Amino acid sequence: MSSTATATFAAGCFWGVEAAFRQVPGVIDAVSGYTGGRTENPTYRQVCGHNTGHAEAVEVTYDPQRVSYDTLLGVFWQIHDPTQVNRQGPDVGDQYRSAIFTHAPEQQAAAIASRDREQAKHRQPIATRIEPAPKFWPAEEYHQRYFEKNGGAACHVVLPGATS
Repeated sequence: MSSTATATFAAGCFWGVEAAFRQVPGVIDAVSGYTGGRTENPTYRQVCGHNTGHAEAVEVTYDPQRVSYDTLLGVFWQIHDPTQVNRQGPDVGDQYRSAIFTHAPEQQAAAIASRDREQAKHRQPIATRIEPAPKFWPAEEYHQRYFEKNGGAACHVVLPGATS
C-alpha cells in the first residue's frame, strides 16, 4: 500500500486549476478551497469580498510513487501566468493570486528551485508567493468538480496538452 502526499496551489480561479490537476496520473484527489488568509471557515462570498486574505486554491492529494512533486510544480507553471499580480486573465482580486503553499521543507526547496528555473522563461518577474501551507478550507460543494458537473473545459488556464 502506497502513501499519499499533499500539495497546495493557487493559480487563479480554482475551477480550472482543480480540473487540470485531476487530469494528472497519480493525482488521487483535487479539492477547491481557500487558504492563506485570516478568516476561519470562509465562504465564497466572503473571499470575493476581499476581506479574508484567502486565495482560491486547490489541495492536491497524490501518490508520490506515481507522480513527483516536481511534476506537479510543472503543471502549476503551465496552467497560469505567474507574472500577473492578483489576477489571472479576466479574474481580478487578491483571491486570484499565484502561490505555492508548501507542506514540508523539501517542498519549499523544490518550489523555490522550480520558481527560479521558471523565472528564466519570463521577462516580467514571477509574482508567485511561496509560503508554508496554513489551514485549507474546502470550498462549498457546488465548487467541487465544477466543470464535471456543469460542463466547460477551463476558466483562463491552458490545460496540459491543450492548444491555445
